[in-house]
Amino acid sequence: MTEIIRIKFRGRGKGYSFAANGITAKPGDKLVVETAKGMELGIVVEGNRMVEDDTVVQPLRPVIRAATEGDLRVESINAQREKEAYQICLQKIAEHGLEMKLVDVECSFEGNKILFFFTADGRVDFRELVKDLAGVFRTRIELRQIGVRDEAKMMGGIGICGRPYCCHEFMDEFQPVSTKMAKTQSMSLNPVKISGSCGRLMCCLRYEQEAYEDLVKHVPKNGCFVQTEDGYGTVTMGNLLRQSVKVRMDGDGEAVFHTYPVDEIAVIPGGRPPEGEPLPDILQPKPPKKEEPEEDPWAMPQMLPDEYFARKEEEKPAPEEPHRRRNRNRGKGGAARQEKPERPAAPERAEKGEKAEKAERSEKRREGKRPNPGRPIQAGPAAPGGGHPTGKRPARPRRHGGKPRPKGEGPKE
Repeated sequence: MTEIIRIKFRGRGKGYSFAANGITAKPGDKLVVETAKGMELGIVVEGNRMVEDDTVVQPLRPVIRAATEGDLRVESINAQREKEAYQICLQKIAEHGLEMKLVDVECSFEGNKILFFFTADGRVDFRELVKDLAGVFRTRIELRQIGVRDEAKMMGGIGICGRPYCCHEFMDEFQPVSTKMAKTQSMSLNPVKISGSCGRLMCCLRYEQEAYEDLVKHVPKNGCFVQTEDGYGTVTMGNLLRQSVKVRMDGDGEAVFHTYPVDEIAVIPGGRPPEGEPLPDILQPKPPKKEEPEEDPWAMPQMLPDEYFARKEEEKPAPEEPHRRRNRNRGKGGAARQEKPERPAAPERAEKGEKAEKAERSEKRREGKRPNPGRPIQAGPAAPGGGHPTGKRPARPRRHGGKPRPKGEGPKE
């Protein structure tokens, strides 16, 4: 096993693997590494990880060190030199009248080489240009011609999908793209609609090609003679993503079209049979559909798995006996609550009438009057019934020495 770190230079282009050499790094860190061109400053795109020895491309060069303040200062100086070199090269190209487009300039980390990238329709004789640039910068000069796809990858931009170019973001190498891919995916063959900003076919046509190749195997081609549940017909159009076809049914008069799923039709091998021969019956009957309970469209979807609710049911305590209300009518001996007498029904009360009810209530009050047994009653000759001789109730004795109590004052202690 070998520990490696993936690094890109200038945050673009292809990523390269380097031996970690005991250094730990995370994506976004800057490291100084050893390359075939000398020392270079790169950006980490993938941190430390272990890989098999046979998957490593040899020779595997090591990481020298993490970028220091001095290394970052050298990087800023080289960036300033690149801007100046770009303007000077544009002037020299105009002076020599060369038909070439300058794309970018790169200065090596050690400052011993300047690389110019350009595009051109054909071959360009730039020998005199190299001499002039070497005389200005006093260092090694290299001009490299690139294609339009490499130009888009180097410059970057926003595609028609609204996202940055795939080649500038994550693609290491360009994959071959052909017009057949656009035809397989039922896309427009207009070059303007399937081409990227570089003028070549879009790289994203390659992403779903394998899925479309698998879908094509299950959808009949246009012109196939098929059998459906409504009869026989000819396929006129297929939808790969929906896995359905449009069939023109056989019959006299105006053409009738129906759309069927692929699994509900059968392709007749050999096409339409000659006239006079019977049509083969190879369509398999559809299995009966299972009746599923109708779901409420407004029901809240279940957010938790079924295991969660099953566990909650197991943890739920056993149901307790219902709480009995305390009996307020229990007597001293703990007797049960007395039941209230039932009120007479409404028709019985209505028959008595209001006057009869009032007379009955007054009679009960008179019968309930009795003398107070707690107070002695004096008996005398003037009161044959056992009352007071004068026939009046005796006055209560005063508690204040016989004197009336002033108003507003309480009893004296």
